[in-house]
Amino acid sequence: MATDRSDNHRAAAAAAAAAAHVEHPDLQGLARLRSARDAICQQVARTIIGQDHVVEQLLVCLFARGHCILEGVPGLAKTLLVRTLARSLSLEFNRIQFTPDLMPSDITGTEVMYEDRGTGERSFRFVKGPLFANVILADEINRTPPKTQAALLEAMQERQVSAGGKRHGLPDPFFVLATQNPIEQEGTYPLPEAQLDRFLLKIFVGYPDEAEEQQIYRLTGVETSHEGEHVLGAADMLALQEIVRRVPVSDFCVNYVARLVRSTRPNESDAPKFIRDWVLWGVGPRGGQSLLMAARARAALDGRPEVDVEDIRVMSTAVLRHRIVLNYNAESQGQTSETVIKRLMDETPTTHVDREARSRVESVLRR
Repeated sequence: MATDRSDNHRAAAAAAAAAAHVEHPDLQGLARLRSARDAICQQVARTIIGQDHVVEQLLVCLFARGHCILEGVPGLAKTLLVRTLARSLSLEFNRIQFTPDLMPSDITGTEVMYEDRGTGERSFRFVKGPLFANVILADEINRTPPKTQAALLEAMQERQVSAGGKRHGLPDPFFVLATQNPIEQEGTYPLPEAQLDRFLLKIFVGYPDEAEEQQIYRLTGVETSHEGEHVLGAADMLALQEIVRRVPVSDFCVNYVARLVRSTRPNESDAPKFIRDWVLWGVGPRGGQSLLMAARARAALDGRPEVDVEDIRVMSTAVLRHRIVLNYNAESQGQTSETVIKRLMDETPTTHVDREARSRVESVLRR
């Protein structure tokens, strides 16, 4: 009898120990997110040669529920890259070619008169435009007038469009990737800095290296039947995006981002001398929020339950490059936002942050 009670006690203790070791659901989600990232990168690599860093940053932007600007010369497979990414995520993809004669209703949709032939009744019905998709490639956004740009930016910010005095919600998830051509600026309508600030990241697409370019040429004209596999669905993506938002950030990292962002403002008393000499306008609070969200997404895609300083430093250029306005003095000396950010990162080491504020996260994920 005593033996039975002892066996029961050990079994109960073992069950309790097993229950204690069950992973938090969000940790399971992070593991799934990392696995999905690897699968998506494999799918993209079957179609796109190189551009690994671009794919990584696009995934960061997508899972952070942000939008991005992709800048590069023609012929670098930007459209193919976005279409392949959307296919691997089972998302609906639309490409909009922006031109000077494009009107807001051409992208948002419009009210049309409908007549019922049986009853003769007439009514207005809303016909959805190409914005009603999960992934939108806004090709050459700087070649369309400000009125159409504003309609796109409203959809990005509010995730809805207005037509005929009514609001129409856009599908969720909703991701806008706007491209800009760095050459042939005649007849363009550059986005003002206030509108650029609405984009989470600005990603540069460069030329492939020699080996990658040779591989591209070898595959040119070769018939391929690879359509790609669906890695995640829309519902899965929404769930994983919520997990990304719950990835905790220590006070140490928050203070580091605050110091980094405030150092870009030339009017701050502790701004470096080169910032006061070269920068006209620095980064606002939205830039700091965007940097923390991008760092969260990078950590989550790597399967880590906490943001590290390295996540912040890696994402800083893509997040801040379009939020810093340089003056003529900087441009005359050949400085760019990238060189300014690099120097700022070099002169803002983590040791300058109050280390007393650094503490380990008490729980794995903030509820």
